[in-house]
Amino acid sequence: MANIAPYGSWSSPISSDLISAGAVRLGSVALVGDELYALESRPTEGGRSVVVRRRADGTAEDATPADHNVRTRVHEYGGGAYLAVERTLWFTSFADQRLYRHDRGAAPVAITPVPELPAGARYADPQLTPDRRTIICIRERHTRAGEVINELVALPADGSAEPRIIAGGHDFYAYPRISPDGAALVWTQWDHPSMPWDSVELWRAGLASGGAVSAPRKIAGGPGESIFQPAWSPRGELHFASDRTGWWNLYRVDGERHVALAPMAAEFGAPQWGLDAARYGFLADGSIACVYTEHGIDHLGVIAPGAGAVREVATPFTAFASIAAGRDGVAVIAGGPTTVASIARIALPGGEVTIVKRSTDAALDPGYLSPAQPIEFPTAGDRTAHALYYPPVNRDFAPPPGELPPLLVISHGGPTAAASGALNPSYQFWTSRGFAVVDVNYGGSTGYGRAYRERLVGTWGITDIDDCVHAALHLADRGLADRARLAIRGGSAGGYTTLAALTFRDVFAAGASYYGVADLEGLARDTHKFESRYLDGLIGPYPEAREVYLARSPVHHTERLRTPMIIFQGLEDKVVPPSQAEAMVAALERKAVPHAYVPFEHEQHGFRRAENIKRSLDAELYFYGRIFGFQPADAIAPVTIVHLDPR
Repeated sequence: MANIAPYGSWSSPISSDLISAGAVRLGSVALVGDELYALESRPTEGGRSVVVRRRADGTAEDATPADHNVRTRVHEYGGGAYLAVERTLWFTSFADQRLYRHDRGAAPVAITPVPELPAGARYADPQLTPDRRTIICIRERHTRAGEVINELVALPADGSAEPRIIAGGHDFYAYPRISPDGAALVWTQWDHPSMPWDSVELWRAGLASGGAVSAPRKIAGGPGESIFQPAWSPRGELHFASDRTGWWNLYRVDGERHVALAPMAAEFGAPQWGLDAARYGFLADGSIACVYTEHGIDHLGVIAPGAGAVREVATPFTAFASIAAGRDGVAVIAGGPTTVASIARIALPGGEVTIVKRSTDAALDPGYLSPAQPIEFPTAGDRTAHALYYPPVNRDFAPPPGELPPLLVISHGGPTAAASGALNPSYQFWTSRGFAVVDVNYGGSTGYGRAYRERLVGTWGITDIDDCVHAALHLADRGLADRARLAIRGGSAGGYTTLAALTFRDVFAAGASYYGVADLEGLARDTHKFESRYLDGLIGPYPEAREVYLARSPVHHTERLRTPMIIFQGLEDKVVPPSQAEAMVAALERKAVPHAYVPFEHEQHGFRRAENIKRSLDAELYFYGRIFGFQPADAIAPVTIVHLDPR
């Protein structure tokens, strides 16, 4: 018989220790013959990222040594940190951002020069020419004058000469891809104020020995069209994804024609936050294995040559983060409603799944799991918005009669990103303790076409808040949440939505901001190059639209603050600097609003260290317990909540 206890006070085996120490963050996968490579970021090693090699017999070993952290800081968000080719790895080491060559059985050797400034030359997405003599990659240079220069460079694969620029003059470059015969190079490029999901061009050039390019020309893309993941088939046919129809669909270049392969109202592309984003690959029979998104849910599919349509492959997964094609199937990083993010092999065409590595080895009892439930709800402007809803679930507990659960509204980052339907242990941390959770795919989220993504153009701080508020009220009106105990949490851009909702709306009773934006003007003046003009589209050009920036910045409207909140911040964050959190804390102090501030040394944008992941979860639970009036079952070190009456 279930124990009767208030929501929020339930004990659960899904602990902060399990989430922080037991989980690894899985990065991009690659298949080289029968070997599978993947990145693992390990919280117990301070968030160090390691390339792990798995042989066909299932044995695994670290392919990079313990004194290297495989991670690039190009665009600050990185991606494309390694390349595996038979018995050789090329990778970027986080400490100095230099590119290294690592031949199996030997020590890694740096093949790029020592930069003028520490980590002043950063490398990403290395690609090897078919003759194995030349590496072509992205380089990002940081000068003493504060200028940041992005370009494509070529260098000998053994580092015997310095890199030389083969494409430059534009703000950003991505996806350098070499044709199978080594005679052509393609890449994407874009300029401020566009982001890669706004306007991108696809270029092609001839490629000579040593990396020299000739006769570059644009072959696709331009204003209002986003090009994603150009790739060559083994036969030398160029493919790419474009959202020219309003949806990222796949195309094959046939002379001057772009042939749509499987036209449909679905997304075969995704927002390019990381430089190694991949959503499709080529199988031995000429088919394309691909990931596509419909109604916010990912699917695996195969497009056979000449089929004109995609055939769905049934799998237990609803969210895919990376895909690599091999001879007889694919390797993926994916998760599902009851499956944590995992590395898996999927045989094709049948779809047999073999889990290779889970992000956590902990056994999660289904009696404590709450699978995501996609919902639609009415929102402002007679529109419909989307979310994933998680009811409270714990087989050992039931609430007192008549009690409704507190609701945790999650505003995802980006804001051009999306909620994932994969099993997320950190969400189950809350639902198994008696919280309802709703992860909102507010207007501006991806997975629903370009028109839905562009709902946020000029309306960041309005549309996202409207949708989070209406999601909360929708669930409360249906008796699924306690109207008096609605909370909102989010990180980065989701932290901005959180802070703005707590400042400008009178709906939520508490909130938690993780490295959130409090001052939009400060963000426009003091962030990294990749996002330095992002706000032009979300809000308006700065400084011309300065009044709008001030009007939507929580820190400038402190007279409206009255909702308790807890703020978490990494002190080495270059994306949203600590000054943002500190300004908000100072405003809360001036208003005597109950609040807690939890800063972490040695953390950047997103927490990677196990002890800090644990502390932030525990502190947030403790905070809600004090604000909402329940006693957590967990033994938690207290958090200082300023201006809250002691008890």
